[in-house]
Amino acid sequence: MGSKHSALLKYVLEKSQPGNVQSVINTIDEFAWNKRWLMNIGDKKGKILDDAVRSRSPNTILELGTFLGYSSLRIAAQMPEKALFVTVESNPESATIARRIHEHAGVSNRIHIVVEPTDQAIPQLKKLFNVDSFDFIFIDHTKNAYLRDFRLLEQESLIKSGTVIVADNVVIPGAPDYLKYVRNSSNYTTELHKTKLEYSNYIPDGVEVSMRL
Repeated sequence: MGSKHSALLKYVLEKSQPGNVQSVINTIDEFAWNKRWLMNIGDKKGKILDDAVRSRSPNTILELGTFLGYSSLRIAAQMPEKALFVTVESNPESATIARRIHEHAGVSNRIHIVVEPTDQAIPQLKKLFNVDSFDFIFIDHTKNAYLRDFRLLEQESLIKSGTVIVADNVVIPGAPDYLKYVRNSSNYTTELHKTKLEYSNYIPDGVEVSMRL
């Protein structure tokens, strides 16, 4: 388990209020701004994610890349009470910390973590969760896997008319092949939200918000 990740967990358990999602979110942001940088979506870009979840009010949600559980906390805070939320994480150590943070925040019963590489997990999702497709998808894992996994989601018919897809870090580190695909497809409307890299006031980044027509 990475020392930074262990340090974050310790900080969250000590500094945040148990059962209070917003307190846990704020504490992770505090750690990342003041202690050690983290590669989650962060507080500024997180508001774009929050708005997208609220606008869609999804009943079925998929996240690719749980990392330490930060963005799934943000999604859980905005999603309808009865929504199905599945998040996929290939790193077992990260998933363990995320699960512990979700438990501390009081939302672990609302978030299903699948610990497996995304390209192996995606073909199993329909069967595992008895779901036809997802209303909302958040992509924030290995950048060069964005397009591969997006096309796999399409092949598995997990994206339908009205599905909202939010992709983080499309400028830094960047996902040019994904952007080219979604922007040139007549199946989607898409918009780049220009912003700054997580926990930075200067480095430009962007979040792509797309919807299947």
